[in-house]
Amino acid sequence: MAVGDGSGTEYSTAYDGRITGVRVWEHSNAYIRGIQLRYDGNWTTPVCTSYGNPLEMTLRDNESIIQVSGKYYSGYIYEIMFVTSQGRSLKVGQPYGNSFNFYPTHDGSELRFLSGRQNGNGITSIGGHWAVYHTSDNAP
Repeated sequence: MAVGDGSGTEYSTAYDGRITGVRVWEHSNAYIRGIQLRYDGNWTTPVCTSYGNPLEMTLRDNESIIQVSGKYYSGYIYEIMFVTSQGRSLKVGQPYGNSFNFYPTHDGSELRFLSGRQNGNGITSIGGHWAVYHTSDNAP
């Protein structure tokens, strides 16, 4: 399930490995401009734009993202918060608009990737994809 108007080009952060970091760029006092995830030691290509200074969270060993929430308004994602299995969070953006809250429906699941749409200026829709991570997922 995704939220937001969904104008623009589709994106997906799907990558091999486990999510170990998050970066988020905000348009000053406005909407979310860009998102980037790190899988093991590899940063994905930033979604939309990486203009400016991101806010960043590095996950600890055996820590995973178990909730993604925030707000959307007038065609853009305005606020996003990532919550980890160890109770830490990264919150970026402005509390404007309609709320959304994504979380896994099965015990032991964690965020595997994000998808949605972006229009070159900012993130216009977002959805979370959840699964249990198995070390063997990385096996050749």
